[in-house]
Formats: sequence, structure tokens, C-alpha cells
Amino acid sequence: MFIKNRIVIATVAVLCGVSVSAQAETLTDFFKQSKIDGQIRSYYFSRDYGATGPNTYNQDVFSLGGMLNIKTAPFLGGFGVGVSFFAAHGLGANDTSGGPAYPHLDATVMGPQSIDALGQAYLQYEIPKTLLIRAGDQELDTPWMNGSDSRMLPATYQGVFADISPYHDLHLYGMRIFRWKSRTSNSYYNDNLFYSANYEGDELYGGGTQLPTTAPSTSGTLAFGASYSLMGAKATAWYYDFYQFAKMFYATADYTLKTGTGVDPFVGAQYLREWGASLLSRQGVDATAWGVIGGVNYKTGMGDGTFSVAYNALAPQTGGFLNGGIVSPYTVGYATDPLYTTAMIRGLADNLGPGHGYKIKVAQHLDLMGQKFLAIAAFAHFTTYYNGSSSYPYFDLTYFPGGAFKGLSIRDRVELATGTSAQFGNGAGFNKGHSFIYNRVMLTYAF
Repeated sequence: MFIKNRIVIATVAVLCGVSVSAQAETLTDFFKQSKIDGQIRSYYFSRDYGATGPNTYNQDVFSLGGMLNIKTAPFLGGFGVGVSFFAAHGLGANDTSGGPAYPHLDATVMGPQSIDALGQAYLQYEIPKTLLIRAGDQELDTPWMNGSDSRMLPATYQGVFADISPYHDLHLYGMRIFRWKSRTSNSYYNDNLFYSANYEGDELYGGGTQLPTTAPSTSGTLAFGASYSLMGAKATAWYYDFYQFAKMFYATADYTLKTGTGVDPFVGAQYLREWGASLLSRQGVDATAWGVIGGVNYKTGMGDGTFSVAYNALAPQTGGFLNGGIVSPYTVGYATDPLYTTAMIRGLADNLGPGHGYKIKVAQHLDLMGQKFLAIAAFAHFTTYYNGSSSYPYFDLTYFPGGAFKGLSIRDRVELATGTSAQFGNGAGFNKGHSFIYNRVMLTYAF
């Protein structure tokens, strides 16, 4: 099995010290050129379902933890080792009664238990701006497989990733992923977000469960991609083979016109096609989606800002998963997919099925007497064929103290989910038809 014992890679980080002379003349230089960084996080999330009556509960959670990243200086002509340690602890502040459902707990943040895990452990070879090959446990930054880093810890993946740049601003990507570690998992598993919580011992919370506990495990993912940038324009294309679940083609194109006036308009488009046999449906997967976005980047005396309007459509089909629904094994339920209209709580790729949606968003940086803020306001609305309609007004404010507190940010995110759908008008199986207020207070110190 690929890198079954991740401690081997961590051990390489120690052994590599004997062969660093190719890039660092002394052991002291080697350590000076190595990098250590990370984040300390303290989060408090609360879910208010407007719950009343017996067996109806609001949910909250507190967590303290973060990540410590260690990356060695290059050795032997370009090799390097990276290790990350993840931690998340409730410190006894959370109500974990009623397991395994945990009705009082927002288990999507860190699960019901503490997490202490080796999040990353990889060996890589890099020629700057030309080639990167990384093998082991690692974070990914691709459209449909990414860190989904909106909770205490990011998701990470076990496999091989390559980025080749044969020409300026042209990148070719390839990866074979075998297993993954979700945001609430302590280790790596052959599953994804369509599997149930505690599948084969995995504390998997916050996904879009569709499979029984008896479902066979997945073999992972094979993917290839390309991106190219030229004079304000950028195009990307990806092919994913989510083994046992779906095959996906995804492409985007966008353009920003640099006017030199402080107001730069931009436009973008995206297209998705999915097909193939799937554990999720005997009829397989058949999904087609597209989207457009337009807006402006602008400068004001208070700071830079962005205004945008976006639209997505997901076509209905006869048969197949959710009659045309998107299969996104590593973002479903997380609301971290790349569709333009995805809200903080959910989007069309989160088991809503075919339909359409729009999103209006404004983001404004503010510099008020030396105090820096980022304010974001948005409104998203979805109308679906089979799951009603729902709306998501959103507000987000981040404060960056700076000075002696450089690296610290204090953020409050609030979104309200309302709708006519009994299933998707809120976030709970109980108390259907009521609104759902999700508040996320996030203190982060980056070092």
C-alpha cells in the first residue's frame, strides 16, 4: 500500500541532514534555510435552528488548536521534506452527550473528540518555476479536491502530485490520490464525504452522506489538469476520475481588463460535465452545469474592493444520481466547491440537485486610521427542480490588528438559510421549515 507508514517520510527529514552539502555548505546553513510556520486557531461556531419543543436542539462548539509546518531546505539538487502537525481540542467546553448523533454539538468543526495527527508528511523534488513532484500526505489546491479549510483543520490527501511548467505561465498537472484525511479525521482512509460517519472507524462529519456502512471503499482519484495565463486572461481545464463515483471534466476561463483608472472590469465562465457508473446510483451519473460571473475590481480612498454578480445552472436529467446532480466526493456538504454561486452553507453541488442559482457579492478592504478590516456581504439564492428554493444572506467581517499583533486576525461570519424546501430550508432534520442561522467566530494567529 502506498506509503502505509507515514513515519518513514518523517524519518527522512532527520536522515537527510547527512547529505545537505549540495545546497547548504554546513548543517547550520541547512537549518537556517529550512522553514517553520503555522497557525494557532481558536474557533467558536453556533447553529441556531429556531429550535423549539422536545428533541429539537441548537448546536455549538469551541475548539483550540492549529497547525505546525516544517519544510526542509533543498538538498541533493532539489529534494525536500515537509511535515505538518495538526491539533484541535475542545478543552472540555463542549456538550458531547447523545453520541453518535451528538445533537448538541457542531461536529463539523473537529468531530466529537480531540484531534492530534500528522497532517502532512511528504518527500518532494522541485526545480523552481519548472517542476514539482510531491509524494506522501499533502494538502491540495485543485478545484474539486482542495483543503476545504473553513474549519479547524484542512483536509489532506495521500498520493502523488506533479506540476510541470514547460513554458512561462503554462502549467500541466497530474495526480494519483489513494486515500484522504477529512477535516475531522485523525488518520487517512479509503472513503470520501458520501460515506457515513465512523465508516471503518473514520470520524467523518459534515459531508453529504448517501451510502450505507456496508458500502465498498473507494480506490481514490486520478486527475490531470492544465492552466495558462496571458495578458489578464486565464484558462484552466481538469479531468477527474473519482474511482467508483464519477468521471468529471471541468473548465474555466476569465479575463480582467486592466484600465489603469482604478476600476478593472472582469468576466468569467465555467463548465462541468460528469458521467459514468457510480456507487451512488444504479443509473450512474449524468450532470451538466455551467456558470458565468462579471464584476469590477476597484480602488477607493479607504481600500480596494470587488463587486460581482454570478449565475450557475445545473441541467435536469432523466435518471442518474439526483436526476442530474453533481457528484463531488471531496467537497459535498463542505460547500467548498468552485461553482461561482456556492454560499457559506451550501450550493448546487451539495446534494441540491438540478436547478439554478445566482449570487451577488461585494468585498471591501478598509483602512480606518491605521486599523485594517475586510468586510464581505453577499446574497445567494437557489431554485431547484426537486428540493424547493432557498436563500442565503451573508455577512463577514475580519479585523487585522497589525503592529505588535501582526499575524493575528479576528473574523466573524454569519449566514442565514431560509427557504420553502422542507429538506433544505434549514440545516437540521428536525424543525423543518424554519430558518437556520450559522455564526462562525474565528481567531487566527499566523506565524
